[in-house]
Amino acid sequence: MNKQSFVVKDMDIGKRLDVFVAENGNLGRSFSKKHIDSGLVTVNDRSEKASYKLKVNDIVKMEEAKDIAPDILPENIELDILYEDDAIVVINKPKGMVVHPAPGHFSGTLVNALMYRNKDNLSSINGVLRLGIVHRIDRDTSGLIVTAKNDTAHKSLSEQLSERRVKKIYEAITINAVKNDSFQINKPIGRSERDRKKMCVTEKNSKEAITNIKVIERFRANTLIEAELITGRTHQIRVHMAHMGYPLLGDTVYGPEKCKYKLQGQALFAKTLGFLHPTSGEYIEIEARRPEYFENLLKSFK
Repeated sequence: MNKQSFVVKDMDIGKRLDVFVAENGNLGRSFSKKHIDSGLVTVNDRSEKASYKLKVNDIVKMEEAKDIAPDILPENIELDILYEDDAIVVINKPKGMVVHPAPGHFSGTLVNALMYRNKDNLSSINGVLRLGIVHRIDRDTSGLIVTAKNDTAHKSLSEQLSERRVKKIYEAITINAVKNDSFQINKPIGRSERDRKKMCVTEKNSKEAITNIKVIERFRANTLIEAELITGRTHQIRVHMAHMGYPLLGDTVYGPEKCKYKLQGQALFAKTLGFLHPTSGEYIEIEARRPEYFENLLKSFK
């Protein structure tokens, strides 16, 4: 199991352990208590109750709870399959669909749909909550995601991702007119100390993050861009563009709280995915069409 470690800062003194775990592990309150009761959380290498009040410099360690979850059931959910064979499935995920079950989302996810469609033919490396899942994209980001039908395919794809050999290109619509035609953003990303649910550009407890940006078309108050991920950090494109002064349209987390277009989340979709097939070694590149809401936005600008 993967383990995370956190040092309690002044802002978290007196906070209940289950609240801290929920905030830092992106878990619901009840799920975080179950996590603690299962012995997967320690404070200063000791097990504590969920009601334990944190003290400054306490060291909280959390193991990933891959097997602590309610029953995940197959569901007959229609999927837009762009490529499939005995090893992999490439899906054009719709906006609003969660990739894998998590607190508050134990049904209606891509995993529920894959379990129904592929039954026992899904990789199990990432545990019962993430059957077949090699990588993920945000709930409100649509577009391409590749899933694995067996552990061998999963390992191959994971290695390509970690070695930055997977081509991942997105299209997005920004607020404001992007000035330069093309540029690279090389700014490290880590979790925000002010809001643990958000990421930010920071030198502290961060990882290298690189995004290549190219302007496709400028409008009066918006810009259509292409963003190529060299690394794959959480919310990377959203964080990088907001940091540069060009938050994504509809992104109420990293941009303005209100959007006049009433979008469900950010205007961002995973357009292109390229990788070596885990069995044949052949290079495969797949491109998704722009989602309808995205096309309608662009027409409205014109």
